Amino acid sequence: MSSTTGERLRAWLILGRIPGVGPRVAGRLVEHFGDPTRVLAAGRAELEAVGLKPALVDAILDPPEAAADADLAWAEGEGVQILARDDPRYPPLLAQLSAPPILLFVRGDPEVLKDPMLAIVGSRNPTPSGRETTGDFARHLAACGLTIVSGLAIGIDGAAHTGALEGGRTVAVLGTGPDRIYPAAHRDLARRIAQKGALVTEYPPGTAPIGRNFPRRNRMISGLSLGTLVTEAALKSGSLITARYAVEQGREVFAIPGSIHNPLARGCHALIRDGAKLVESAADILEELAPLLGPLTAETTEPDRNGSGDPGDLDADYLRLLENLGHDPVSPDDLIRRTGLPAQDIASMLLLLELKGYVSSCPGGRYCRSTMTN
Repeated sequence: MSSTTGERLRAWLILGRIPGVGPRVAGRLVEHFGDPTRVLAAGRAELEAVGLKPALVDAILDPPEAAADADLAWAEGEGVQILARDDPRYPPLLAQLSAPPILLFVRGDPEVLKDPMLAIVGSRNPTPSGRETTGDFARHLAACGLTIVSGLAIGIDGAAHTGALEGGRTVAVLGTGPDRIYPAAHRDLARRIAQKGALVTEYPPGTAPIGRNFPRRNRMISGLSLGTLVTEAALKSGSLITARYAVEQGREVFAIPGSIHNPLARGCHALIRDGAKLVESAADILEELAPLLGPLTAETTEPDRNGSGDPGDLDADYLRLLENLGHDPVSPDDLIRRTGLPAQDIASMLLLLELKGYVSSCPGGRYCRSTMTN
């Protein structure tokens, strides 16, 4: 149960269930009356004095109490919570929005919503390399302490959540009620997310996957996050909607460039033309967010500035990879042949070595040892 008192939480739930009372109207009413319980106790004249239309006044005077009680009954279940806007656990970045959600229905650990977060979004039909790149970025950014946020959709979203679970924590923002998983193919993934992070939605139990709900879900994805990374997206996609919300919210937008022949790179290229930050490695994101993250990435991403470059913290496979890297640029394919390591391992290992400062990326997708490992 939420730490908001039972009476106040019930009042918030009733407000959230009244047709026509969205986040903006609810905020105005609570600000005027001082408390959600006082909104519901107000008479017709008081409500009309606020400037509400007669139909909305009628709806408030006939509140959906049974639906709110059903929401409270749902919150008695194991591992679920309801956070009202005035709950101390309500995510602070989300609270900064002009009209933050009235309520959050959470499955998992609500404390994760206070973590520094990065949204990763993209196409529902990514290329194999786009899916792999997304997983690599999510895995290593999560390992560096960022909680990865996405929307549980097929494609890039699923790759982001899966990669993040391998490195740290992740949050899935739903466009349905907390008791509905969409798409159904991600039920197991949703269960794993709830165990290691959280599923969160502003929609109450029973809400089906309706198209008009998903733009609001996208707004929450960006609103929870310090920045949004788009890894692959067409020119017209929900991912670009999320990026636009991030810009409106004053958050950072990052995009990974791709081939000019790949239609799923065009959305990223458009974002970069419009001012999104071009990123080629996870280190680019961490460097940009460093002023907001404080000590979060200091231990995992700061190169050895004294020039000693002692790689003693690396295991045998990483040392073998470093030994086969010279100071002349070399392609990942050459490294696969030299080391015998699997291609997917090479990609993730190069990313981690770059984060640690042992490796530098070069033009043409090649890599070389950085000067710190001389």
